[in-house]
Amino acid sequence: MGIIKVENIRVFAFHGCLKEETKIGSDYLVDLKVKANLKTASNSDKLIDTIDYVLLNKIVKEEMSIPSKLLETVGKRILNRVFLESNLVTKVVISISKINPPVGGDVEMVTIKLVEKRKRRS
Repeated sequence: MGIIKVENIRVFAFHGCLKEETKIGSDYLVDLKVKANLKTASNSDKLIDTIDYVLLNKIVKEEMSIPSKLLETVGKRILNRVFLESNLVTKVVISISKINPPVGGDVEMVTIKLVEKRKRRS
């Protein structure tokens, strides 16, 4: 097994429950970690045998561009896309942080984290 991480993906997006958040937008940081069997890729040196981190970055940016009230919803969409677009992935961990959230205090960021394993097919 192996792990591929794409960290601190910077995105400007329009998520939130407050009307202002969906109009003015915010800065976000996304960390994505995927687990997969990387043995074949380590021997073949072929991109087709691994998980392309360019694809992972693309998935994050595309799903973050769709406004949602909750970061949990965006995170679940990203998890679903990663599993859909790469059969090699066995586990995904995603953290989405909203920078300077409107919480009425001095808060640097709020973060949600989701973890999911691929469901086994019967």
